[in-house]
Amino acid sequence: MKPGIHPDYHPVVFKDSSTGDAFLTRSTATSDRTIEWSDGNTYPLVVVDISAWSHPFWTGTQRILDSAGQVEKFHRRYGQRRTGGAR
Repeated sequence: MKPGIHPDYHPVVFKDSSTGDAFLTRSTATSDRTIEWSDGNTYPLVVVDISAWSHPFWTGTQRILDSAGQVEKFHRRYGQRRTGGAR
């Protein structure tokens, strides 16, 4: 890698604001806040709104949209269009 053109890649703790779960990883993200991790070291803390612990897809609380019902609703609202070119 060329020196001086890449951002600093360092350990960072990401914390889910809704569940309180946190994980340590490496990132270029920076923060003024810090947290003392279980290994005794202090790391920058980045608080996120959604993570795998709170995202509806991963928690199983995702709502399934009724796509067939949406298509029928569209056809009722705008009607069926004829296809087949100009006459």
